[in-house]
Amino acid sequence: MSIQINAAFDSGNIRLIGIEGDRVDLEIVKDHLSDFYQWFHFRVAGAKGRTLTFRIVNAATAAYAFGWPGYKARWSADREAWRVADSGDYADGVLSFTQKIESDLVWFAYFAPYSMERHHDLVSRIALQPGVSHRELGQTLDGQPIDYLSVGDGPKQVWLYARQHPGESMAEWWMEGALEKLTDADDATAQALRARATFHLIPNMNPDGSRRGHLRTNAAGINLNREWHTPTMEKSPEVLLVRNRMDETGVDFAMDIHGDEAIPANFLAGYEGIPSWTDAFGEKFYEFGRRLAAATPDFQLELGYDKSAPGTANLAMSTNQLAERFGAVSMTLEMPFKDHQTNADPEFAWSPARCKTLAHACLDTLAGFIDEI
Repeated sequence: MSIQINAAFDSGNIRLIGIEGDRVDLEIVKDHLSDFYQWFHFRVAGAKGRTLTFRIVNAATAAYAFGWPGYKARWSADREAWRVADSGDYADGVLSFTQKIESDLVWFAYFAPYSMERHHDLVSRIALQPGVSHRELGQTLDGQPIDYLSVGDGPKQVWLYARQHPGESMAEWWMEGALEKLTDADDATAQALRARATFHLIPNMNPDGSRRGHLRTNAAGINLNREWHTPTMEKSPEVLLVRNRMDETGVDFAMDIHGDEAIPANFLAGYEGIPSWTDAFGEKFYEFGRRLAAATPDFQLELGYDKSAPGTANLAMSTNQLAERFGAVSMTLEMPFKDHQTNADPEFAWSPARCKTLAHACLDTLAGFIDEI
């Protein structure tokens, strides 16, 4: 039986270049109307009993090629458990990974995928929970719904939103964990949070890019996290519709959930450099990070992005825009495509289950912090 490679499905992305013996050469396809690419997701049939080496031959010109060293591809036979490949390497501009195939069908991805079908299952399931309301804020350029959920009736306005960059699928795994905890009738922390705050949640900011198999952009090739200063219905309806709802509710606390290609750790990025920055304002962000690091070994404070110099913050990015626009304690949570190196898992690396556990830790931390915002 010949080997068959296919990516013609929700969030699929790969192009077959050629197969020679047990070597499969592939290319990642660029985001539509964009030069961004790095996300891959494909299935392999007809290879049971063989050990194959996959070579992504255009890895050197991917958006964040500096993130390939130390990275390990994920694979699954059942699309539930996603393990790291048997071996892998990045050399001479080619990302390669080798895997013994023990089933008729096996799937590979940059990170454990979160399909739009699973998204709809999640939204439908959570919307049925007591105290939860759902609204379709509008539609994307491809006509997909922008789903908004709210829960709680407290005075603090908390916004949690994920997956502006669609290839960062760990973000929606985190949101699944957050939504499950917030709607757990037996969770005392969730009960306290719902009493103190109203939560506004966007599980997926970029449905079009998610379904198309994009790394970073929407259907128009637009990076949504560079649109928050002047979004438009023509290029970035996702941002405009969400920001309009934020204007209606106000924002006291916000977390924008992402994934990072290079840094092997979970970390936060803040709003240093905004015009209204004060040390007292910034200390609230720093204190949340310190408490989160104390709460879980899956978070740390040493690794992260450089801070913006005074007056240089990019207000087109959501974290900066919300801090400036609303005076919100606003932050970006970054999770790794690699692993959280200080608490590593050699079999699964950073995984969906750990994304969900980190979401629980974030909410536990927020429960002890919400009155200080």
